[in-house]
Amino acid sequence: MLKYLDIPPVWLCTALLLAWLQKTHYAFGLSFGPVWADLLGGLLVGGGCVLIALAAYEFRRHRTTIIPHQEATHLITSGVFKRSRNPIYLADSLILAGMILYWDAVLSLPLIPIFVWWIEKRFIIVEEKRLRRNFRADFARYEKQTRRWL
Repeated sequence: MLKYLDIPPVWLCTALLLAWLQKTHYAFGLSFGPVWADLLGGLLVGGGCVLIALAAYEFRRHRTTIIPHQEATHLITSGVFKRSRNPIYLADSLILAGMILYWDAVLSLPLIPIFVWWIEKRFIIVEEKRLRRNFRADFARYEKQTRRWL
C-alpha cells in the first residue's frame, strides 16, 4: 500500500497542504504584496499545468510509462524533454511556488527548495540510474545535451 503512495503527486499535495496550513493558521500578517503575487502565482501554476500536459503527451506518444517506479520502454528526448530531463518535476515545483505566491504563504517559501531536494533524492536520481542502465549510450548522450532541471 505504501508503495502506491510514494509518487510525486502525493509529495506535491503534502507540500501544498503544509503551505496552505501555514497561510491559514500562521500567516503572522506577512504578505508578498497586493496584485503581483497573484498574477505571478497564476502564471507559474498555469505554466506548470501546461508542462505536465506536454510531457504526458510525449509519454503517450512514445507508449512508455509515466509512473516513476516502473521501467521505461523508451527514452524520451523529444518535445519538452529536449529542454529538461524532468519537465514534470519542474512543473510540480512551479505549481508549488505559484500556489505559495497566490496564497501569500510567505513562511512556506523554504518548502520549494526542500521539495526540489526531496524529489531529486527520492525519484530523479533513482530514475536516472535505471535509464542509464537500460539505455546506456543513448542516455549518456542525452544527459550531456539536456540539463536535469532547466
